[in-house]
Parts: sequence; structure tokens; C-alpha cells
Amino acid sequence: MLTRIAHAAKRFWGYSEELIALWRADLTVTADFVANNLVYCATLGETIIGFCAVSGKGAIRELEHMWVLPEHMRTGMGTKLLRSALDVIRAEGAATLRIASDPNAEAFYLRLGARRVGTVPSTPVGRTLPLLELSLR
Repeated sequence: MLTRIAHAAKRFWGYSEELIALWRADLTVTADFVANNLVYCATLGETIIGFCAVSGKGAIRELEHMWVLPEHMRTGMGTKLLRSALDVIRAEGAATLRIASDPNAEAFYLRLGARRVGTVPSTPVGRTLPLLELSLR
């Protein structure tokens, strides 16, 4: 279910199927991943409509996934989902959340207080993603 949400959300931005195929491993959420990382789901009734996942321990954490089904984008659900996850990791002592953002989602994170601190390489070769940091203090 989570993998399906990630693929649907990525396709929403108009990426070609060739690029989606290149990113298949990054968009796939396995049982092992869920068992070893913090995964938070947004639901509507019994249906999962979005999720985010955070990795790491200590003061600096990484946002590994942040996806909402397209029909629920721009409804505030993503903001609620991410803020809930931030509350949990802040209570655990995290001070910073690092985000390698899809370029289409950068404005979302900036609105929530993140700041751009650089870029990180992506796939295909030559593509980069905005690297953001969100202070939790």
C-alpha cells in the first residue's frame, strides 16, 4: 500500500514512466524498511492516504519518504502528517530534520520552516535535489 501511494504521488508531478522506473527502488517501501524506521501514516477512516518515514537516531534525522495520494494533496493532510512526525522525533531529542526534496515539493517544506542548505545528487546522473533542513528547536 505505501509503495502504491509513493508511486501515485510521484506520477502526479508528471514524471515519465522511464524516470519512475529509474526511481522504483527509492519509491518501494519494504516490510524491512518499516520495521527499521519510523513510519507515520495519515488515514481517512480505515484507508491510508499518505505517509512519511524518518530514519536515524539522535539529533539529526532524515526524511526518507513523504507522500500523499494526489486526491488528498493541498488539503492540509501532508502538513498534519509531517507535523505529527516532527512532534514525535522532537520529543525523542531530534534537533534537525534533513530533507532531500523533490523539486516540486520544496515550496511545501519551505512553508513549514525548512531552509535550503544545498543540493544532493540524484538519478539520472546530473540531476540534483534541493537539500533542506528543518530546525526542531
